[in-house]
Amino acid sequence: MASVSIQSVKKRFGAVQILHGVDIEIADGAFTVLVGPSGCGKSTLLRMIAGLEEISGGEIRIGERRVNDLPPKQRDIAMVFQNYALYPHMTVRENMAFSLMLAKQDKAVADPKVARAAEILGLTALLDRYPRQLSGGQRQRVAMGRAIVRDPQVFLFDEPLSNLDAKLRVAMRSEIKELHQRLKTTSIYVTHDQIEAMTMADQIVVMRDGRIEQTGSPLDLYDQPVNTFVAGFIGSPSMNFLPGTLRRRAGTLQVELADGTQMNAPTGANGEDGQPVILGTRPEHLSLQDSGGIPSQVVVVEPTGADTFVACRHQGTEVSVVFHERHRFEPGATIHLQPDLGRAHLFDAGSGKRLVA
Repeated sequence: MASVSIQSVKKRFGAVQILHGVDIEIADGAFTVLVGPSGCGKSTLLRMIAGLEEISGGEIRIGERRVNDLPPKQRDIAMVFQNYALYPHMTVRENMAFSLMLAKQDKAVADPKVARAAEILGLTALLDRYPRQLSGGQRQRVAMGRAIVRDPQVFLFDEPLSNLDAKLRVAMRSEIKELHQRLKTTSIYVTHDQIEAMTMADQIVVMRDGRIEQTGSPLDLYDQPVNTFVAGFIGSPSMNFLPGTLRRRAGTLQVELADGTQMNAPTGANGEDGQPVILGTRPEHLSLQDSGGIPSQVVVVEPTGADTFVACRHQGTEVSVVFHERHRFEPGATIHLQPDLGRAHLFDAGSGKRLVA
C-alpha cells in the first residue's frame, strides 16, 4: 500500500487545457472518490495516475516514487475499467491469473492468489466458466479479482458500476466498500454518481472544468459546501436555491426573497446590506408551517412509503421537499415551508461562494 500525492498536475490536448493545476493528497489506505459532471477531467486524471496519459505539468508520486515518466507496469497499480475488459476466450481462472502469467510467476504461486481472490469475491464456483456465461455483476467481480491478485499498492476504479442496473449497482457498491475494508489498499474511484461518492468514500474530491471545487469527507461536503456548485452536486434530491437580497435591520441579518417574504438569515451567515444572495436549503431541512415561512405552490406529490417527496414552486423557482411524515396535498395548493436555519446556507449570488462570518 502507498499514499498518492498529486501536485500542480496539468493536462493539455494541443491548445486545450483539460486540467488546471490539480492538487490532491491521498493517505495510505484511504478510499478517495473523484466526482463531477461529464467532461470535468476526473477520468483523465485517473488515467494519468495509471500512466495511460502523459502529464503536461506537475508531479504524481505513489509512495516515495515520482512516477511521471514510469510506464504503467512499473507503477504497481491495478485498474478496474467500466467495460470489465475480460478476455472472452479465457475462463474466469485464466482471466484472473493473466497478469501473473505475464509477470512469469510460477503456477504454484499464482494458483493460491487466484483462489484467495475468488473466495473473497464469491467466485470460487465460477472459476471454470467463460465471461459469456456470467452476469454483469459477476463479470465485474472477475475484473476486481484480476486486480486483487496483483496485490498492488493502489487500486484505480474508472466508473466500474455504470454498466449495471440500479439494483445491482447498490449491491456492488457495498461489495467494493467491504472489499476495501478487508484489503485496506489505497483506492481511487471515479464516478459521476454522487450517491456512490457519498456512500463509499473516506475523501471526496469534487471537480468541475479541470479544477477542484472542494475536497473533504462526505459529510463535510454535505454540511459545509464551499459554493453553490458543490451544494447542488452533493445530496439527493439536490439543494434548493432561492434568490433574494440580504438586509440588515435592527442588528439582525435577514433574507428578503423576490416576493417580499422575509426571514432570518441562516445561522453563521454574513454579508453586506443590499447584497444579492441565494438562500440554500436541502429538501429534508424544510418543515411544514401553518403560516409564514416560504409560501410554495404544490406541483407534484410522490409518496415513497418511508417519505413523501413534494415538488413545489415559489415565484417560478423549483422547490423540492422531503417529508418523513405522510401528507396528502392537492396540486395547486399553497403550503408554507420553514427552513432549518441551523442547517441552511447563504451564498453570494455573483460568485456562488458561501457567505460565513
